[in-house]
Parts: sequence; structure tokens; C-alpha cells
Amino acid sequence: MVAEIAAIVDADGWTGVLDEPGQIVVYRRSKDGWETDRTMPVSLGRCRNLPEMRRKMAEIVQFLDACRTFVAGSAHGALYFELEKAGCTVWEITGKPAEYLDSVLEEEEHARTAAAAPCAIVIPAPEETAPGTFFISIKEVQGKLPGVTSKQILAQFIADGEFRVLEILCDHVPPWIEMEAQRRGYGLQAEKNRPNEIRVRLTGAAAG
Repeated sequence: MVAEIAAIVDADGWTGVLDEPGQIVVYRRSKDGWETDRTMPVSLGRCRNLPEMRRKMAEIVQFLDACRTFVAGSAHGALYFELEKAGCTVWEITGKPAEYLDSVLEEEEHARTAAAAPCAIVIPAPEETAPGTFFISIKEVQGKLPGVTSKQILAQFIADGEFRVLEILCDHVPPWIEMEAQRRGYGLQAEKNRPNEIRVRLTGAAAG
């Protein structure tokens, strides 16, 4: 299977946002690393109304072709939902594509592997360590269950919001958690404990 990831990139080569001028770059993974496969200039901020914006989004989806992984510095509102409606997995990451493409591909492959698993697996849930405070080590879970993604472990728990504090031990902050925290208005702090270990603290959810 060909690995492709699309990103909106600004003039300085950093991940940009869809409503500012930039270009969409589709990167393709080869044996020599990531290569630019195709590009498309975009400037959705200049759209005069919603129908025009949707026409432009349809052009973007057509340009993406089979690529259904999209990275933006910020993705929200109608632009975000148009991409999701097209079946794209949308990542919100700040940085230069070379710094995160491998990480995004790894998470995507983990998700595909887990979805294709022939039998159901029991994924541990965060443990309550004090009233309203929960903890889970993604590193530990993935050490025992290779192929399980951070999203499978925590997406539903975070969406339910039944916590005041959720502490997560991981080797990097999963980009989708940053996006979910922003979308849901949760506080997010990340602190490096030691090399390859980060403690993430989500706060602000409405606990029972």
C-alpha cells in the first residue's frame, strides 16, 4: 500500500492553516524517505461565501485522490468537517512536515492493524487514582498490546469527559489529543519526565 500524507504548508515550510495562503503538499513514502508527490496552491480565506468554500474543498478532496491523511496547523469549523466528511483523518500539528510524517504514519498504521485484528482485544481503561483523577500509561499498554493506538485507548474516555484530571504517560504527545483538548476546551500540560517519556495532564472536563 502506498503511504501518502497531505499537509498544508506555508511559505516558510511550516504547517499552515487552510484559511491562509499556502499550498497543500502530498508526501509519498519511498524506500529513500518522504518525497513530494504533488502540490496545490490554496487560499480558502478568500472565499466569499460558504458555497464557494465548499466548491474549493471539493477541489481539494479531488486533488488528494486516495490520500486520506491530512495535517494542518489548525483545523476547525466547516473546513475541518468537510475533510472529515470526505473520510480524511485530520491531524493538527505545528512544525515542519519532515519532523512529524513518520510519527503520523506510525499511528495510522497502528490504527489499521488494530482494526483488522481478527479477534477483539481488551484495552485497559484509565484507572481512578483519586476522586475525578485518572491515570494511564500509554507506553505500558502499547508494550503489552503492540498495534493498539493511543486513540483506541483514550478517544472514548476523553470524549465522555467524566474526569477532572487525566494524567497520561507517553513517549510523545499524540497530536489528536492536542486537537481534542482544544476542541473541547480542556487544559493540557505536557512535562518531560525523562528521555522518551512525557507526562500529559488534561484538566477541565466536567467530572461527576
